[in-house]
Amino acid sequence: MGWAAPRRTAPVEADVRLPGSKSITNRLLVLAAAADGPSRIAHPLRARDTELMAAALRTLGARVDDDGPHWIVMPGPVRGGAVDTGLAGTVMRFVPPLAALADGDVAFDGDEYARERPMSTLLDGLRQAGVEIDDGGRGRLPFTVHGHGAVPGGTVRIDASASSQFVSGLLLAGARYDKGVEVVHTGAGGVPSLPHVAMTVEVLRAAGVTVDDTVAGTWRVEPGVVRARDAEVEPDLSNAAPFLAAALVAGGVVRVPGWPARTTQAGDALRDLLAAMGAEVQLDADGLTVRGTGAIIGLDADLHDVGELTPVIAALCALASSPSTLRGIAHLRGHETDRIAALATELNACGGSVSETADGLHIEPRPLHAAEWHAYADHRMATAGAVLGLAVDGIVVDDIACTGKTLPDFPGLWSGLLA
Repeated sequence: MGWAAPRRTAPVEADVRLPGSKSITNRLLVLAAAADGPSRIAHPLRARDTELMAAALRTLGARVDDDGPHWIVMPGPVRGGAVDTGLAGTVMRFVPPLAALADGDVAFDGDEYARERPMSTLLDGLRQAGVEIDDGGRGRLPFTVHGHGAVPGGTVRIDASASSQFVSGLLLAGARYDKGVEVVHTGAGGVPSLPHVAMTVEVLRAAGVTVDDTVAGTWRVEPGVVRARDAEVEPDLSNAAPFLAAALVAGGVVRVPGWPARTTQAGDALRDLLAAMGAEVQLDADGLTVRGTGAIIGLDADLHDVGELTPVIAALCALASSPSTLRGIAHLRGHETDRIAALATELNACGGSVSETADGLHIEPRPLHAAEWHAYADHRMATAGAVLGLAVDGIVVDDIACTGKTLPDFPGLWSGLLA
């Protein structure tokens, strides 16, 4: 039975306190497992993707213990085992480079759709670094990393046009390789979601790792010690997208306390995107405030660096007063689902006029009607359906539970927003 997305006919006014960033949490977990002593991760996200990461690192020999709401990570010798990636891109792409240091085999597999997500770029890069991998020639899950206790490392040339996670995964483990690692992007286009690579570089440097990113498209990690440290996780800004979007759809004010003044999170782009769509946006010491003005303006935007925001932005575009074109997001075809095709299919099923382009979507606003909204087991598709339901009677999301991948109890938070 699906989840009936609540319709809202009155302005909202709410403070939304977000859990920690998935992207930061999982990077800190991997680095803590590779460090020279125990690390404390304060206010991590506790959701399916991060629990899968913690479980994967335990499989590889690290201890990940609860300290109240926090995690204490104690690294250990990397060992073999079997890792369940679920549908978590960070687990399937960040853990194999660390598993290559194991003294034994590490088998990787995940959810059914995880077996369709591209992995050949990472596997090829690991082979260039001297890692032995058996994937049956598929370039996808399931595969086995044959660890021999050490990795030569060196220069790795890959086309990372499909995902920045291929770059981040290699960088996160690179300091433990004999020669470090130099990752060179060889694709004609840029690496998508570059803020996520900047986030990786930032957490590496904070752990005492030397990283040279002065040449565009090239990242060099020197071999050396990963320093254990205590770190605090920022709120997940990308998960703010549906809540802030509610201020535009329903009118009113939504505040997110604790929004950082400086961050590498891609979700920070919401400030400019929502302002361009008609919102009043203010960032101050108390956090971020978004106020609806009664208008939703169509958007022409390149979302190449912030593709994860596309589903909610596309839902807003379908409710706008003018056409929109979202560009630079061809890589979203390889995410939890083909998000470009999924958004076009679902918005059109609601009466919209959406066409797929080579690298995105063109959206012509039309009167929308009730429909079942399919989430495709994709947390961001599910939240986009919730945003649409604020303005359209009878939107039923078939799988709202998949939001637990990165946002525990989304239905409860959504109800609190609308209370």
